[in-house]
Amino acid sequence: MSSKGRIAVVTGGMGGIGTAVCKRLQAEGATVVALAHTSEEDNIPSWQEANPGIEVITGDVASEADAKRMMDSVTEKHGRVDIVVNCAGITRDTTFKKMTADQWEAVINTNLSSIYYVTQPVWNNMLENGFGRVINIASVNGQRGQFGQANYSAAKAGMHGFSMALAYEGATKGVTANTVSPGYIETAMTAAMRDDVREAIVSGIPMRRMGTPEEIAAAIAFLAADESTYITGVNLPVNGGLFISH
Repeated sequence: MSSKGRIAVVTGGMGGIGTAVCKRLQAEGATVVALAHTSEEDNIPSWQEANPGIEVITGDVASEADAKRMMDSVTEKHGRVDIVVNCAGITRDTTFKKMTADQWEAVINTNLSSIYYVTQPVWNNMLENGFGRVINIASVNGQRGQFGQANYSAAKAGMHGFSMALAYEGATKGVTANTVSPGYIETAMTAAMRDDVREAIVSGIPMRRMGTPEEIAAAIAFLAADESTYITGVNLPVNGGLFISH
């Protein structure tokens, strides 16, 4: 599989999964641009030292104007965007009876509205160029729901609705849209869990382990590849058997 010569943008690109995606797409031959939040600016030099050749642009994908500015800057420099991986996400977990409007809106704006803000500025060019890959990183909890995550589950489920709609719109133009739904992945966030919480989670996974960011990146690289021309509108679970559906 190859993405040689393609221009790829990865939102949340400096996160655990985002970094793995950036590295894998670069290894597949793509020019990669990571979009990172402005709060991560101080970490850019060390991140780029560890990931040479990957560009970083900072902003807020939850802002329509900021997202457009970042995507326009990529297009101006590289001429086009071929691959968009929407990986940025946050949580504001609490039971629904305690959930505030701010907690709802923060998650919906960052996790769901951002995929419109980031993708829309380059969508028409993908259609005109006859090639495009839009890959949205959702979650197993968007498929099955999760206690205390009404906002997160709604946003992640909505991401696949977006993928399915774009799949229809791009089908005759060589543009595909797909979703990857990870289960529990070894990241800084899961590493910070109490041991008993981690053990309870792992005991419920048929493979008896969490996944790795590299395993998610492999799925994304597959869907992003030039050869994946006939796969569109799918929701690919990468969850170790945690949730299995037909």
